[in-house]
Amino acid sequence: MNVAITQAETADIHLVLEQHSRYWGERDLRKLHLVTLVHEFPSTCLVARADDGIRGYLLGFVTPTGTGYVHLIATRDDARGTGLGRRLWGAFTDAARQQGAQRLKAITSVQNTGSIAFHRGLGFTAQVVEDYDGPGRPMVLFDRLLPAEGAAW
Repeated sequence: MNVAITQAETADIHLVLEQHSRYWGERDLRKLHLVTLVHEFPSTCLVARADDGIRGYLLGFVTPTGTGYVHLIATRDDARGTGLGRRLWGAFTDAARQQGAQRLKAITSVQNTGSIAFHRGLGFTAQVVEDYDGPGRPMVLFDRLLPAEGAAW
């Protein structure tokens, strides 16, 4: 199936929210889907479009200090294991590089072993940061230098 990675639109976020469980299973992360990100950071908020809908998406931005931060990345349940998450990260990296990013960063919960394995496979370091989300609420911080232009993920 042909999948095109394009900039996200407001309607895309609403569609993803309607099908939330296909991307996130039992975890309710709807409150993290900020339409404002699509409006304010259009070149770094991406969707993977196919004939049967949105197969994956990534919401991110570049900080003033040159960090490409991914707020959310998800693939639909029937698109996992296809390399789509890697493609989304690659497209984000290209957009972040154009804005002067030098590092990449993301976070996840300590229980999200799938995300931890995925990001380590992309070359990220994964460090548990205690109290990241408040007292007694650790998170895993992913960090890496921006890969060289044209480098394969």
